This record gives sequence, C-alpha cells and structure tokens, in this order.
Amino acid sequence: MTKQWAPLSRAKAPFFYFKQWLWGNSAPQKKQNHSRHNESYRKELEDEKSMFEAGSPPPFKIGEIRAAIPPHCWVKSPWRSMSYVLRDLVVIAALAAMAMHFDSCLVMWPFYWFAQGTMFWALFVLGHDCGHGSFSDNATLNNIVGHFLHSSILVPYHGWRISHRTHHQNHGHVERDESWHPLTEKTYKSLEKSTKWLRFTFPYPLLAYPIYLWYRSPGKSGSHFSPSSDLFVPHEKRQVLTSTFCWSMMIALLLGLSWTVGVIPVLKLYGVPYLVFVMWIDLVTYLHHHGQPNLPWYRGQEWTYLRGALTTVDRDYGWINNIHHDIGTHVIHHLFPQIPHYNLVEATKGAKPVLGKYYREPQKSGPLPVHLFWVLMRSLRVDHFVSDEGEVVYYQADPDLNTKHE
Repeated sequence: MTKQWAPLSRAKAPFFYFKQWLWGNSAPQKKQNHSRHNESYRKELEDEKSMFEAGSPPPFKIGEIRAAIPPHCWVKSPWRSMSYVLRDLVVIAALAAMAMHFDSCLVMWPFYWFAQGTMFWALFVLGHDCGHGSFSDNATLNNIVGHFLHSSILVPYHGWRISHRTHHQNHGHVERDESWHPLTEKTYKSLEKSTKWLRFTFPYPLLAYPIYLWYRSPGKSGSHFSPSSDLFVPHEKRQVLTSTFCWSMMIALLLGLSWTVGVIPVLKLYGVPYLVFVMWIDLVTYLHHHGQPNLPWYRGQEWTYLRGALTTVDRDYGWINNIHHDIGTHVIHHLFPQIPHYNLVEATKGAKPVLGKYYREPQKSGPLPVHLFWVLMRSLRVDHFVSDEGEVVYYQADPDLNTKHE
C-alpha cells in the first residue's frame, strides 16, 4: 500500500523545506524513527546481497579501468597544485585575522573553529597529494611542500607517508591493511570492555588519529615518530627523523607562542581547529572503508590489488567537496593514487561504465554532509569484527555491545 502523507501546515512548511535544503535526503528524524533507520539498513543489506555479491571477482582488469580514464587526467601540474596551497593558506590567514578582530564576539568562535579546522583538513589533503607524488613529478618539491603542510598540523610527513603507502598497497586486506582495518573476532574478544566501548561509541572514534600516529591500531605495534618502528625499513630512518624533527619544531613554536601571547589564545586560534581537523580525518578515512552494506574484506589468495581497491567507497560532502579537494572520490584514488585530486571527478566519470555494480554510487548530500553522521552511527553499531577464518569476510556485529549502547 502506498504511504499517504498529510499536507504540511503553513507554519511548518518553511522549516520543513529548510531542513531538506540543509540536510538533503537524510534529514534527522525524531526519536521514534530511529528503528526505521536500522530496519531500512537491514533491508538494504539483504536486497544488495540477494542481487549482487560484491566479494566476487570482477569481470574486468585494472588495465581496462586505466584505459577508460581520459589521458589528460594523469597530467600533474605543479603550478596548479601550488595554487591550491596558496588558496588554502590565504583562507586560513583570513579566518585567523577575522577571529582576532572579532575576539569579543562569542557567537563567531564556533564558526571559526569549524571553518579553520576544515581548512586544516584541506591542508592535510594537499600534503597527502605530496605523499602520493600526485602533487607534481618533482620529488623534492613534493617533500618540501609536504613537510611544510603536514608539520603545520602536527603530522609527521614521512612517517605518515610510508604507513599510508602500506595502506594503499594492502587496501582491503584483513591483516596487512594499515589504517581502519577490521579487527578479527579473536582480537576483538581480547580487548578490554572499555576499549571496545571507546572504539565504537561516538565521538571517541573521531579522536583516534593522534593515538594512531603514536601507537598504531589494535593488534599492531610501532610509532610514526620512531625510526626504529617496524613500519619502516633501514633506508627510511633518516626520512622519519627529519619529519619527527619538523614536527618537534612545530610543537616548539606552539609552546613559544603560548608563552608569549598566552595559552588561551593559542588554544582558541589553533588548538580547537586542530581537534576539528582530527575529527575530519577520522570521519573521512573511516567512512571510505566502512558504513556500506555488503562490503568485503580479503585475505590469502582471494586478495588482489584490484579487489582490495574496490572495497573503498565514494562519499558526497556537498559544499565541502571543493574545499577538501574532492577527496570523496576515493575509489579511483585507491586504484590510481598518482592521479591529481583536481582530475579525480573526471577520472571517476570515465571509469564508472567499466566498474559497473562494483562502483557504489554515493548518496547525494545537502550543502553540508550531515547525512554522513547517520552513516557513521549505523556503522558503529554493526561493523565490529570479521571472522578469524575465510578468505572473503564481512563485518559482524557484537549484540552485547549494541545492547549496552541502547
């Protein structure tokens, strides 16, 4: 039976359409509709599994995808890349100047924190391009710009670059993937109850990035700051030391500014935006590998570079797409990380006919990607661990943990 909707009253109509404009198709429902979100998710999972098995080997090769991408998408322009760096630095300086000028306006500060933290995240994405070599063909330029951008937001450039390379080379592999890889059932059950609760309870997963840099993920050891970490091979130790030194200089600068102008101004201008940046990087990196029904993980002979890349998910961030340099076009980025960020959207359009059902069309966002909050919350309820056995596995939920959440 078709569901009938009562007409909106004149008083409620403007607010309803404003919500639709702001939140897109995923406007938050009232509490009584919470179960509807879960029921819809379960139905989506069942329907997708019945129609298409995403863990099956794709009928195409990576060369076919490469051939479908326009040739100019592979061209790197250092001048264009530097123009994005200049753009972001100008915006960051303007936001900081505005905040200092309107220091006494309390309403302004939340806006500043969100906007500046988002710009810190944009800087990270440009440094991320440097780490992949998609910023330019000049390795020296990439390393200089990458160190400047990442050190300014307290990321050890080479330490991160090397571990991120490991992530790309092993994406979708249960054991060998580096970031946000799934916990096996054995590892999950060995965790303390408090650790499980922190890992799967909002907002704690969005504050994980600094901890990951120092200690990596559960089940792995090492630090992005230590050249003796098993993340790195001997010839990379000098690079890691260089990045740790640059990171230390940024810490020294922040401490010096705190001594000179005071701790509170530094926290307001830099500290809170840094936390917003941390939440952005955790949210984006998590949702590009989670929160989608029928998303496989591999081990053993079933894993290939192509199948691993196809476990990534594109996301739409609305107005933020341009601000954070189209990092939401993540599938093509994982297949071909050497493509510059400003060509990822066009490259994706070229590749989609080849990818077919293996490409998951992202849900359209409103101006702000608030719908992704519900995707995150749903994933934290159901994406807990994968089986200890099997070469193609899927996330399973811990019902006890869900009961505690409720």
